[in-house]
Amino acid sequence: MQYRRFGKTELRLSVFSLGTMRYLASPDNVWQTIQTAIALGINHIETARGYGKSEEYLGQAIALGLPIPRSQLYITTKIPPTVDADTMRRCIDESLERLHLDYLDCLGIHGLNTWEHFDWVKAKGGCMQAVQEAVADGRVRHVGFSTHGSLDVILAAINTDFFEFVNLHYYYFFQRHGPAIELAATKDMGIFIISPADKGGRLYTPPPTLVNLCHPFSPLELNYRFLLSDPRITTLSVGPATPEELTHVSGVADCDGQLTSEEITVFESLEKYKSLVLGTEQCSQCYECLPCPENINIPEVLRLRNLAVAYDMTDYGQYRYGMFENAGHWFPGMKANRCTECGECLSKCPQNLDIPTLLKDTHQRLKGKSGRRLWE
Repeated sequence: MQYRRFGKTELRLSVFSLGTMRYLASPDNVWQTIQTAIALGINHIETARGYGKSEEYLGQAIALGLPIPRSQLYITTKIPPTVDADTMRRCIDESLERLHLDYLDCLGIHGLNTWEHFDWVKAKGGCMQAVQEAVADGRVRHVGFSTHGSLDVILAAINTDFFEFVNLHYYYFFQRHGPAIELAATKDMGIFIISPADKGGRLYTPPPTLVNLCHPFSPLELNYRFLLSDPRITTLSVGPATPEELTHVSGVADCDGQLTSEEITVFESLEKYKSLVLGTEQCSQCYECLPCPENINIPEVLRLRNLAVAYDMTDYGQYRYGMFENAGHWFPGMKANRCTECGECLSKCPQNLDIPTLLKDTHQRLKGKSGRRLWE
């Protein structure tokens, strides 16, 4: 296991962190998963107030006694932004109590996703007052935020200079947040990548087309290598449902150097293949088509289409597409069948894509049962 400096926090975190949203089958499963992670060299556990009983189960494990000293294990929990300081004070106290901890190594504002959340964070006497009090009295050592928001919201939050780290969606198959990585790095913030195996493409169950294109590497391995080859990134979340799922990281945890020529060749082949298959229907993800009058997140819809058509990543596409209209600010936007063919996007698209037709095609490909975030 390799370790990296988590920006200005000065913590040295393992390049994989244990995420705790999926391991909740039983307290015993939680205990076994934590033990396995620590044995692999993982020294950072990330939970959240909103992850069901995750804080409670982790707290039970801490109370039982972990195999390494508390000072060598870094624990992050996340609390949503609140309108007022009193609510945040109560939430911090409750999280510490559930976790059986005197202090948190890191506290993340969970889901700073909208301009309204941004205003709550910026407000004088708001939730950040309670956070700053907890830092002053030693109950919280470092403060950051996680986000599922738009790039402009993320950049604005980073520019507040309130935060020492950021949890971001950024993967080989989703590089929209590259400017946020760059800005966070210039401010010496720790950078934590959210769920690269799952949100990054459901790469633990890749389609055969993608497997063949990535040979001799696995798609998951390549995504991990894409991220770990970037020295600005500190750590990647791995969120196993069982201890056995942690074996996916063991072969990559020591491989954090620059991409090899063979890896670069595979990435180049993936891009060439995508361009060949999609041809003139490939969305370049310029985001010029927004805003849509019907609030369709056109670039994200067409990104999912790109992946489904080029790499047969239909299962992933259906999983993410089903979140539209069902996950609130965690995954905003309407489904593509809301398109009225008003034509407003057509004049904005530098590629002259027939966007209404592509939206209709995407809906037919990816419609399925609706999804929700796990704890919504």
